[in-house]
Amino acid sequence: MLDLKFFRENPEVVRQAIAKKKFDCDIDAILELDKKRRTAVTEAEALRSQQKAANAEMAKLPKGSPEFLEKVKEMKSLSSKVKELAAQQAEVDEAFKAAFLTIPNMPHESVPVGKNEDENVVFKTWGSDDSVSEFAVPHYDIPWFSDLVDLARGTKVTGAGFPFFKGDIARLVRSLLQFFLDENTAAGYVEVMPPILVNPESATAVGQLPDKEGQMYYCPQDDFYLIPTAETSVTNLYRDEVLELKDLPLAHTAYTPCFRREAGSYGKEVRGLNRVHQFDKVELLRWVHPKNSFEELDGLRSHAESLLEKLGLHYRTLLMCTGDIGFPHAKQFDLEVWAGGQKRWLEVSSCSCFSDFQARRANIRFRNEEGKLEHVHTLNGSGLAIPRVLAAILENNLTEDNRVKVPEVLQERVGKEYIGG
Repeated sequence: MLDLKFFRENPEVVRQAIAKKKFDCDIDAILELDKKRRTAVTEAEALRSQQKAANAEMAKLPKGSPEFLEKVKEMKSLSSKVKELAAQQAEVDEAFKAAFLTIPNMPHESVPVGKNEDENVVFKTWGSDDSVSEFAVPHYDIPWFSDLVDLARGTKVTGAGFPFFKGDIARLVRSLLQFFLDENTAAGYVEVMPPILVNPESATAVGQLPDKEGQMYYCPQDDFYLIPTAETSVTNLYRDEVLELKDLPLAHTAYTPCFRREAGSYGKEVRGLNRVHQFDKVELLRWVHPKNSFEELDGLRSHAESLLEKLGLHYRTLLMCTGDIGFPHAKQFDLEVWAGGQKRWLEVSSCSCFSDFQARRANIRFRNEEGKLEHVHTLNGSGLAIPRVLAAILENNLTEDNRVKVPEVLQERVGKEYIGG
């Protein structure tokens, strides 16, 4: 969430900043709720002060005297008013908190202004079409694909978008996960294995509630959500904690299965591995000092890019415009790999800085150089998501005899130079 003091003092700045994003928010209504909330607090404090004064006066009067009995009536009346006002205060306070959570983060000044994905900026490219097999076809058209990525039986067991990985593909997926985790820990990220179910407080802290309810799987009996990304669990690892300045930046990496409804998805762009409801992903997370969070973002992004380079995958990095960054994001880069068979770019990572937006919602602070409490800045990025990386490997490394050459950095783990065929 935004800094409340900043919001009160700079509503026009907030209004103009979030107008550049794709989210609607009634700033005037939220300001009015805040005004009512503060008025209710002032009135309640005034009544409690009257209560205290009347109680002090009553203590000086002889019990049973007419003056004492009159004060008793006054106290009862004040008590009733205080209870009534407290209920009103709680109601308007709850309404304000709910409304305040609907305000998206403000984009950083370095984010290009744009309305939609067509106005994202190509920040970097790596590789060339020479790295793509001349025999490339869409991965779902490889003759043996459906034997090793069994979408049909996954549909039978669960539903569409829940694949079975079998044989060499299962081993390749496991090898990719191990490769990503090993590379991340070598770069200083401490591995954690987090829960894959979270409570509403955790989902709210990272900004997925109230924004992404329709995309998340929900368990009503327990009031738990299946995580759409390890970010949801791991960011909350330090919720309601004060971190030590000497420990910043903190860095974690985590592998989890991820669950997303992806409602409304259809057509050839979601065929095969392009968009599934359960998928494996390794995440990168950092808790950093506010003064260098955007430099830290560049480092996180560069590390994610290095994973693609080691796999030999041609990619481009997009600097997302204001109209295409997420609700809690201050700045966002997307990494896309080239899928030679489909002849299209596939997103495999988003690397983002959230400034202090998530940290305020999660109450994650540190003591700065002056010993004062300050909110950290949070960052995360996929390092990396499996399905589309796997799709690009299958398409770009396909041989004339329908085998797929395993990237050199994975061959020892997989135990083969080629799979399929």
